[in-house]
Amino acid sequence: MSTAREIEEAICTLPSSERDKLLRRIPALFPELVGDAEWERLLRDERPRPDLSKLLDETEAQLRGDPNSLPKVKASDFAG
Repeated sequence: MSTAREIEEAICTLPSSERDKLLRRIPALFPELVGDAEWERLLRDERPRPDLSKLLDETEAQLRGDPNSLPKVKASDFAG
């Protein structure tokens, strides 16, 4: 198989149980899509994001004005 299209076609011929197994293995097949590598990719991306920049600027200004105006983040907020 030499093209993404051929791979897609081959995947479509798999039984659903095999497609499910493949889907669960995607993170192992593409480690660059998860974890630190993904964050690094995002951090190096220099495209402008005006809406995100505006939101972050507003949040930073709010915290400077009143550090207690936003809820504190707890480790449990990130638990799956």
